[in-house]
This record gives sequence, structure tokens and C-alpha cells, in this order.
Amino acid sequence: MARIQVFDVNETLLDLGALDEWFTAMFGDPAVRETWFSLVLRNAMCLTITDDGSDFLTVAGASLRMIAEAREVDLGPDAMTEIGAAIRSLPAHPDAVPGLRVLRDGGLRLAALTNSPQATADAQLDASGLAPFFERIMSVEPTGKFKPAAAVYEMAAATLGVGTADLRMVAAHDWDVAGAMRAGCAGALITRPGTVANPLYPAPDVTGPDLEVVARRIVDAERA
Repeated sequence: MARIQVFDVNETLLDLGALDEWFTAMFGDPAVRETWFSLVLRNAMCLTITDDGSDFLTVAGASLRMIAEAREVDLGPDAMTEIGAAIRSLPAHPDAVPGLRVLRDGGLRLAALTNSPQATADAQLDASGLAPFFERIMSVEPTGKFKPAAAVYEMAAATLGVGTADLRMVAAHDWDVAGAMRAGCAGALITRPGTVANPLYPAPDVTGPDLEVVARRIVDAERA
């Protein structure tokens, strides 16, 4: 039986670069967006390790306030509403639809698994036009943890009615792929510009520079 291909959402399918204009307006520097998202991920992982539950948008907002305080920037009363709306309407990366079509045309089952709350995940994939590709859109919410905790991938497998060995996690984050592989899944890493695999993590069974290349390699791997 072919594995179910489970996709990360933010940065893997959706382009956070669309937020650069907002960060330029707020901070005068689009590069702050990358600093902010790295802090979001760090804070989410720390909360998971310390068993301190929260939701991803709350973590994103707290991280934004930390950046603003460090840079002595007054965000204003509407900042959280504005960035929340921007996150829910992120565009798909140009390679997302072609890559997903390759997998769908190859007869593979597709699902999504994201740190975002369920309502946000549904809105994001709806707005980007990617929702129809997926049989399930799953949030980490039921586990009270964030990726890369093993419980998240185990929950995804149970939701899809399979074991973790029947999943392949597809992501542009090496830590996400590593967490899934440690939980028993296969892994595919999209090495977008600036992305390299951490040599301390288990090596993904599929890698490629964009989703279309990765998708073709996944189809070949599933047919082997």
C-alpha cells in the first residue's frame, strides 16, 4: 500500500514572503519577517517541551510583541488583527499546485498537518485554492502540542486510519521531517533556497529543490 503524503502548510505550501510588505511597513525591514517566524517556531517548540499548551496564533502574536519590544516599535492596536488576516490569506508557492497535481495524478492520498489552529488551517488552504487536493486538513490542536512532537504525527496517523509507517511527512522544515521520521514516518524535504538538512537528523528518503521535483521523486519511490 502506498503511503499517505502528509504536508506541512506554512512555508511548505504557502509563501510567507507575502508578509514582507506588512513587516516593511511596521519595522522598515522585510527581513524582520524571517526573524519573527523563527521566534514563533522556537517559542512553540519550547512550550511543547515544557508541556505548556497554547495555540499557534497566540504564540505568533506573543512573538510579534517580543520583536516589537526589542526594536522599540509601537505596533498599534490593529496589528494583531492585520497580521492574522494576512496569515489566513497567504498565497501558495508557485510549485505547490503543479507538485500536488503530480501526486494526485499518481494516485496518492494527500493530507495536510499544520501547527495552525483548525479554523486558520481551513481558511488558509481555502483561500490559497489548495484545499481540494487534501482528503483531510489536520491541526495539531487535539494533541495540545506542536510539531515536531511524536504525538502530533501519531494523531495524524490515527485520524487517517493507518500507522505512522504508512505516512510520509513532506515539509520545507528539516525539523518537521525529522520529528515525523523519529515517530516512524517516511520523510520528504523540500530544500527551498537557504534550506539544508541538519546532519544530526535522520536523512529524508526524498529531497528536492521544489515541490514538483519532490513530488515526482515520491511517485517514483512509491512505485519502486
